[in-house]
Amino acid sequence: MSSSRLPGKVMIPINGEPMIYRQIERIKTAKSVDDLIVATSSDPSDDSLALYLKNKGIEVFRGSLNDVLSRYLEIELKVQPSTIIRLTGDCPLVMPELIDSMVNCFHRSYADYLSNTLNPTYPDGLDVEIMRGSALRKLATLELSAAEREHVTLGMYTRPKQFVLKNFLNDQDLSGKRWTVDYIEDLIFVANIYKNFVGRESKFSFKEVLSVLDNNPSLVSGIPAERRNEKLREKIEGRDGKHDEIR
Repeated sequence: MSSSRLPGKVMIPINGEPMIYRQIERIKTAKSVDDLIVATSSDPSDDSLALYLKNKGIEVFRGSLNDVLSRYLEIELKVQPSTIIRLTGDCPLVMPELIDSMVNCFHRSYADYLSNTLNPTYPDGLDVEIMRGSALRKLATLELSAAEREHVTLGMYTRPKQFVLKNFLNDQDLSGKRWTVDYIEDLIFVANIYKNFVGRESKFSFKEVLSVLDNNPSLVSGIPAERRNEKLREKIEGRDGKHDEIR
């Protein structure tokens, strides 16, 4: 709720329900997801978010505002999952079929960490990160910077000598499309996409969204795609990582 660029964005309604709920109901349709936990902060600014989610029957964990890694570690200790899928709360166009495809690839690999963001070919806003629970525990034993504790997987994918990293590629490069929500312009774009799927908010597919965009070429976010992960990029500038590609 304390987002500096668009405060309270996760609770802004899209088709009558908060953005965070639209994202969660889509994630829940992924066949590979066994449990879903929203890891938010214990800061009072997140009280209304936590209350809303609990009233919806969604499991919530609350921890440090800035040390996001510590939230994951506490959840990992409690749940002890073999595999962790990380999704940020500003991606209401998340694609369940993409999650399932990536989980299947992850289980066929020897990777500690698989994502579609190391060399992005999907629209910004379809980011998926998958890691082994053991890799997260290993990460916690390392000497990490404040940035690495805030950005949960940063310390993992910038240490290719200590973790096996793999990147998941799309058949075509769509990284120039911006589907995430950081600014009001992004929210307007996503809301306009959802208007095409009233009553099917949890069921529309990647191909259907691409079709809407093909038929409405002026439907874009006003924020340039080059600003993808702009704050994070500043923190990792100059650090090289090596990884394998998977299609």
